[in-house]
This record gives sequence, C-alpha cells and structure tokens, in this order.
Amino acid sequence: MPRADTIAAIATAPGRGGIGVVRVSGYDVSDLAQAVLGEMPEPRRATLSNFIAADGSVIDQGLALFFPSPHSYTGEDVLELQGHGGDAVLRLLVSRCLELGARPAEPGEFTRRAFLNDKMDLAQAESVVDLIDAATTEAAKTAMRSLRGEFSAAVHRLVAGLINLRMLVEATLDFPEEEIDFLAESDAYGLLKALAAQLEKVFCQAKQGSLLREGMHVVLIGQPNAGKSSLLNLLAGEEVAIVTPVAGTTRDAIRQHIELDGVALHFVDTAGLRETDDEVEKIGIARAWEAIGHANAALLLIDATQGEQPGDREIVARLPAGLPLVRVFNKIDLLEQEPGMAGDEAIYLSAKTGSGMDLLHRRLLQLAGWQQGEEGAFMARARHLSALHEAGKHLALAGSCDGRTEIFAEELKAAQSALSSITGEFSADDLLGEIFSRFCIGK
Repeated sequence: MPRADTIAAIATAPGRGGIGVVRVSGYDVSDLAQAVLGEMPEPRRATLSNFIAADGSVIDQGLALFFPSPHSYTGEDVLELQGHGGDAVLRLLVSRCLELGARPAEPGEFTRRAFLNDKMDLAQAESVVDLIDAATTEAAKTAMRSLRGEFSAAVHRLVAGLINLRMLVEATLDFPEEEIDFLAESDAYGLLKALAAQLEKVFCQAKQGSLLREGMHVVLIGQPNAGKSSLLNLLAGEEVAIVTPVAGTTRDAIRQHIELDGVALHFVDTAGLRETDDEVEKIGIARAWEAIGHANAALLLIDATQGEQPGDREIVARLPAGLPLVRVFNKIDLLEQEPGMAGDEAIYLSAKTGSGMDLLHRRLLQLAGWQQGEEGAFMARARHLSALHEAGKHLALAGSCDGRTEIFAEELKAAQSALSSITGEFSADDLLGEIFSRFCIGK
C-alpha cells in the first residue's frame, strides 16, 4: 500500500483503570518518539519513560514500547505509550501526539492497516473485533481460533484444491486434440465430490461459530398467568421479572441474556396475549408481537392444569410462518406430574420447582442448531456463510454440467472467487469500509 500518514488513538476502554494505552502507527515515528520521550526506546523492550509536553513538563510516567516496521501489528512503526488509566491524562497524551503531526485514527484503522500490509487476512481481521465482542467463553475461544488463522487455512485448502482441479480442466480446454482425457484420467469428478464434502464440513464449522457470535433470540409467549415470567426468572437464575397471580402483570418486553453450553440465548418475556381494553396492556401486547417478528424461536407457555385452550391455538395461528415453536406445559407440580417431552413439539415442566428444565435446555440447543461436542468451530459472520453457500452452489452446478467442460471451468472459477472473498483476496473498497467501520477506535 502507499505510505500512509501517522495515526494515534487511545487503545484502552474509556473510564478509570490501572493503565491506559495510547497507540501510534506510521512509517516513521522516530521524531514523535524523540519529542514525547526524549529518546528513542530500544525496539521491543519496555522502557520506563516520562511522557513530555511541549513546554517540557511531564504529562505522565509509564512504559514505552517501540515496534519497528515491518515486525509490528500494523506492519508500520508502532509506538505504544502505557501510562495511568485516566481519561484526562490519556487525552493530553493523544493531543501531544497530534501536535507532533499525527492525526486521530479512525475506527478499525490500525487493523485495516494490518490487513492492507499483509499482516493478516480479512477473516482474521474480522475475528479481532469478534474476540473483543465475545459474550461467552466459548465464543472467545472460537474467535481466537479464527484470529490464529485456522478458518483462513481451511478456506485456503479449499482454494488450493479448486486451483488444482481448474488446472486439469484448463489442460483439457487447451489441448482438445490430445487423445488423453485429462478429466477422466485424473478422476476430476471424484476430486470435485471430495471438495464438496470438505466444503460442507467447513460450512458446518462456520455455522457453529456464527451461532456463538450471534446467539439465538427466543421469545416467551402465551396467555396471561401461564408462567412466562417465572420461567424467565428460572432461566436467568434471578428475579428479573415481576411474578404475581394478577393477569397482565407483565406490560412490556423484558430481555435477558443467558449462556447455555457456550451459546448465547437472548430471551424476551412478553405481555400475555389476549383481548383487553387496558390501553397500557394493549401497547405491551403490540410490542410482544413485534418481538415475535424478530425472534428465531418461540416458547408457548401453557398452563398444564388447563391444557391447550382456544386462545393458545389463536396465538399459534398468528405466528410467522416457519418460526420454530415449542409448547411448554407449565405448572406440572400442581398435577404431581413427572416432567417429559411429547416429541420435539411439547415439554412438560415446572417453572416453580425447576423440574424438567434439563429437557428445555436440550431442546433450546437443538433449535439453535448447536452440535454439542463439535470441535473446530470457526467464528463466522453472515457474509462468510453466504460465500461458503455460494461456493457450494457452484460446485453442485459443476457436478451437473454433463461433460460440458467450459461450463465446468466457469463454475469452478466462480466457486474460487466466492471463497477468496472470505479472506479478502478479492474485496471491494466499500466492503472493507463497512467491515472496519464497526471496530472500536484504537483497534
């Protein structure tokens, strides 16, 4: 990339802390370092220094770390100033860097420079922010796996296989007069089948990682007093929703996030769905239907002592087509009934005693598509899954081209292009801008 200007930003979170870090990156930060520190620190060695203001006064005292190009995070000269973690002192330190010719870094600009300088590919760059945003320990482990390049390596193996196959196809096209059938001799369709199976495995691993990243949104619905709020409290492990015998207690959507086997589940407890003249309750019911429209799955709470009522069936009839639904028959403790399941569509439990909650947990993970014990998940985004799906589609078309070599070649080329977009080998500038704009400043 062309030589860029020098950028500076606070790299630690806002607020009070033990330490705060100001990061500077550019192709020559030696003048800036001399002015701020009074000397050039030894590369890759922490040096205790005073951070000096323009008038010679000391802004702060801390550690200076210098990483010369190209052996740094960005591939440029990088200077890190680690001082005390207070907003005021860090702002003074950044202002001093700006006085010396640096400019404020944009969101994600340090990582974008790392990508442009070939320090990491695009999938690895995206995993940086995924690691920062990870909501569960399992998500953090998966993001780290992608940051270390395991997802990219899997994609590169697929691309290498496609390149090898494309070479055979091109040989057939370039030497049509030869008696040797390169495709038949090399078992091209067998290689294609193996590539498709390999791609499917990577897709499944990426889908698991996408689930860890995004989680699943589950809405609790049902008629008043079915036990939605009691179930939410049990899931959360604390009293997050008010529970009373009065119908219509819940007036607004209550949201709670829990972690189940490393998967983030986002629950929404909604107002009881019924006809009412109460204006406030009507608003709550309207918001309940809005939450249902954005959910990935729904739990319909039913009072087991009364069984499924016409009102419950009316709710089911209004649900969006294709929304996964589980009927949860609650209050089995009042019937002295044992917990159980009726296929995948109904669970009998008690939100009061907790009996049957293991069945609900298991069903929720099934709905999420989580494969327990699955190893090697990659932190993936919607665009990664779309690219993998697109590549799979082109491989399927290549396999059904009935010996038309030109079409076979074009489908392989399209599959390779889709896969290469994951690691950023073929990426539009507007895509890069969209990706890095979502990073925090300083990263």
